[in-house]
Amino acid sequence: MIRLIVCLGILFCAPALFAQSRPIPPGIRQADQADAQSQRDMPPPLNQRATIDPAKLRHDADELAALAQSVPLEVDQTAKGVLPKDLSEKLKRIEKLAKQLRSQLAP
Repeated sequence: MIRLIVCLGILFCAPALFAQSRPIPPGIRQADQADAQSQRDMPPPLNQRATIDPAKLRHDADELAALAQSVPLEVDQTAKGVLPKDLSEKLKRIEKLAKQLRSQLAP
């Protein structure tokens, strides 16, 4: 019975003893130290939003409104068989302005 307990003790302790005696290669140790140092030197991230420029916001909103008002007239022309060449560009500009406004005003 005692032999069984001793054998089990040796069996369970052996991997821990061998793992502790295995040397860590110098390259891994240096990489770990460099990583730890870089994390200490890195400032915490700032969760500040960029300041909102009300004049630019208003200008972008006015441009977006003007472009949006012109689209239905041009779509009506497509029903008559005429495709305005700048309709696609206007729609892209509307999308871009909407994304800019949304990102500036997002919390």
